[in-house]
Amino acid sequence: MNGRSYRGMTAEERLEERRERLISAAYTLFSDPGFPETTIERLCAEARISNRAFYECFSGREELMQTVYDRCVLETLGTMTKAIEQAPNTLADRVRTGITSYIGFVTEDRRRAQIMHLEVRRAGDCLVTSRQSAVTALTRTIESNISDLPEATKANQHLLALGMIGAIQELLIEWVLAEEPPPVTKLIDTATHIFHRSFVT
Repeated sequence: MNGRSYRGMTAEERLEERRERLISAAYTLFSDPGFPETTIERLCAEARISNRAFYECFSGREELMQTVYDRCVLETLGTMTKAIEQAPNTLADRVRTGITSYIGFVTEDRRRAQIMHLEVRRAGDCLVTSRQSAVTALTRTIESNISDLPEATKANQHLLALGMIGAIQELLIEWVLAEEPPPVTKLIDTATHIFHRSFVT
């Protein structure tokens, strides 16, 4: 690929611009109507590019889904980590801040919640590695922020963190699928209660 300019953009810039349009289209369509129902043709129509241009950007829907999912996870973990770093150095404050920032950021845009906690499962085996990497990163974040606190249980914190992630995921799936979603504050209160029951000595 050469770097010649066309309409003020190099070939590399045009490719990146098309990728971002596809990512934006996928962010919307993979949440509604959902990953299984979204065809490449529909993605291209939404992004206003040709099918040929799609394959210059991604090998298929699966790679595009992985890119969207990974970006959602990265943004969410970044928000959560920053919030915890600014929280008072107590277990109660770190727990409340971490859960509030995670659930709050994920539910801030329903598309993010749907992709991260429902469509990632509907996408099947192609997202297993990305999903496991996300769980690992979140588990490490939880462990690193409670392991040095004297009031935290000395039981297997890794397994407890995994269980906590599972609970939060199910709460968010319920929020996405419910005809009348529970208030986000209720999700946060419930997750905080479970966390305290699990981690406080």
